[in-house]
Amino acid sequence: MYLSVLQNSTLYMFLLRIDQDLAAQAAESPCRFCGGKLDSACFPRKPRGIPDDVDVGPEYRVRHSFCCRVEGCRRRHTPPSVRFLGSRVYLGIMVVLLTAMRQGPTPRGARQLQATFGASRRTLARWQQWWREEFPTTKFWQRVKGRFVPPITKAELPGILPDRFEGEELKDRIVRLLKCLAGLHCPQAMEALGF
Repeated sequence: MYLSVLQNSTLYMFLLRIDQDLAAQAAESPCRFCGGKLDSACFPRKPRGIPDDVDVGPEYRVRHSFCCRVEGCRRRHTPPSVRFLGSRVYLGIMVVLLTAMRQGPTPRGARQLQATFGASRRTLARWQQWWREEFPTTKFWQRVKGRFVPPITKAELPGILPDRFEGEELKDRIVRLLKCLAGLHCPQAMEALGF
């Protein structure tokens, strides 16, 4: 089920459009430190995990960001992203869904995930450990976990998350999940994304 979503180029392009909209909103906002205007300060990213047969184009490798124009301030303002999960090199959707898929697959299934998406068994194990040990202790999770009824246990992370968001199709639930997770590394994203 997740495999077909991860190999669908329309989902990747939809996530890019959401990030572009978030960047446009951020560009119109003043600097939150001094009130000055913001200039574009995008930087390149090399997102890993996109299957070879999915063409996302060069714009997918750009992380939208801005910096204050006022001399003496020049602070960076990076808007939330539904594509990137903090500074991880793999796309956020990969960190969520591949780890969820790894909760059940056999060693053969793990080899297939590595062949298709490039995530090694060690990488998947590291992500599982992060979801079970570090993620539950974050301030972000402490703020949002109460919204899930019944509560989500550490052992269920992240596999159960896509099913706990509203949406008729899996793609819709995944997009809502990624919008929520944008608040993990960008706390002001919670309000901007409706969480």
